[in-house]
Amino acid sequence: MKPEDKTKAGAAGTIQKLTRLLAAPTIEPAQRAARIQTVERDIVLPLRVLIIGILAAYFFFSGWLITPGAINHFEKKATHAATNQAGTHQTNTVQIADTNHPHVASSKGNTYQSNADQPQEWSLRHADTIKTWFLVYTALNIIVGIILVWAPPLSLKKIQTMVFSIGLLDALLMGTLTLLSTGFDSNLYWVFLALILHNALAIPVALPQLLLNFFVSAAFMAGGLFDQKIIVPLDKSMFGADADPRLENPAERLIVLVAWALCCYGIQVLFEKQKRAEAEATEFAVRQERLHTAGRLAAEIAHQIKNPLSIITNSAFSLQKAVHDGETAVDEQVQIIRDEVEHADRIITELMGYAQLAEGTVERLEVGDEVDNAILEIFPPAAKYRVEIIKDYAPGLPALLMQKRHLSSVLVNLLQNAREAMHGVGKIEVSVRYGEKDSVIISIADNGPGIAPDKIDKIFEAHFSTREKGTGLGLAIVKHNTEIYGGAVHVQSELGKGTRFTLEFPARILMRLSK
Repeated sequence: MKPEDKTKAGAAGTIQKLTRLLAAPTIEPAQRAARIQTVERDIVLPLRVLIIGILAAYFFFSGWLITPGAINHFEKKATHAATNQAGTHQTNTVQIADTNHPHVASSKGNTYQSNADQPQEWSLRHADTIKTWFLVYTALNIIVGIILVWAPPLSLKKIQTMVFSIGLLDALLMGTLTLLSTGFDSNLYWVFLALILHNALAIPVALPQLLLNFFVSAAFMAGGLFDQKIIVPLDKSMFGADADPRLENPAERLIVLVAWALCCYGIQVLFEKQKRAEAEATEFAVRQERLHTAGRLAAEIAHQIKNPLSIITNSAFSLQKAVHDGETAVDEQVQIIRDEVEHADRIITELMGYAQLAEGTVERLEVGDEVDNAILEIFPPAAKYRVEIIKDYAPGLPALLMQKRHLSSVLVNLLQNAREAMHGVGKIEVSVRYGEKDSVIISIADNGPGIAPDKIDKIFEAHFSTREKGTGLGLAIVKHNTEIYGGAVHVQSELGKGTRFTLEFPARILMRLSK
């Protein structure tokens, strides 16, 4: 390999490792949705009410934004008072100084011409529009508050969509307030940092979270740039050298905002991975101990059964040898005993094979990969079965914590049954999706002959088989290996239309029980 190729390969490997490191872990939807809804209702919602109340007081009661109509009203009162005092109507300029409304008269002594149609300040000219949009923002927040307080628990997708939408409105509001309060020099800059942190905690998915936080940064920049393009020139024309200067460097503040957004995402990812690792470690230990206990019990039972069977076999052999003088009836009975004992011994041996739960360890299994491996085992390309396999795997599925051979045995048995039922010709549909309570549902359906209604309730019983050469253990193993992990297996079948087996595995038993 050329040196430049090695360099490129190394760079690609480094990028791939970094991508895996920063990839957000799979989140249990129901648990995450419940947590976000609780935080938004119990912590964020009261803060929103407080902030909206403060802004409403400033907008409508403090005189911070006096509308043009109100200014004309004060101008008329001032003009009328000056006319009565001087006894003439020749006043050309009126100084507005209402102590109850300090922003009607600027702190720098701004004056308005009584014959002017609009005030010179940009914020006063657009006060009505700003107040209208603030009322719209307030109404939308009220709707969100009602949903959070009185609506039933929302799905993760719905709660994240709502948080994302209200986050956009928050960014627009804060951008407007930045424009109204000295632009890049505004102390509202620290509120943008808080918004970014909130978005990182409330939206765990990478793209929406980063997109929203970059929009928050863009809203701050837009407010500062509009301040420099609109407000600063107006202040200079009105106040001249007394206009407030802008001291902050916008590039530095933008860099901090973007860096903070990336850091919040990284911290959130690391926090979730650490939490996931701790939960999985506990789950591993409990499940492994559970399997060891069940395995020891099953092995002990099988051992205790094999001992008397061995004694019976020896006794039957001795009896047959003692009556070899030609009493065929005895010979036949003894032979039957030996055959049945051998049959029972063979079944016990097979049962021990799938009941030795203590062997092996619990692993973290990706469901899609395990299903693909089972399909390749039952339908190897070289065999050229005329079977169409349709796959449908949902994205972002949680891993299953179980022994690899147990899941493989379940999938292989079901796929093999489907292949044999169709005699190697037909169609199989395999789907993997999310279920309720953070479960993973695997569905395997074939278009074979189906199962008779009078037999469908017996197919999971040991030794029951609908095939001549079947041992009757395949579906018993499927049911056993599914239920020892807290799962369930269901079957739907109709003669002439095929059979569908549905497996449901809980992804997190402990986390579900601890809620």
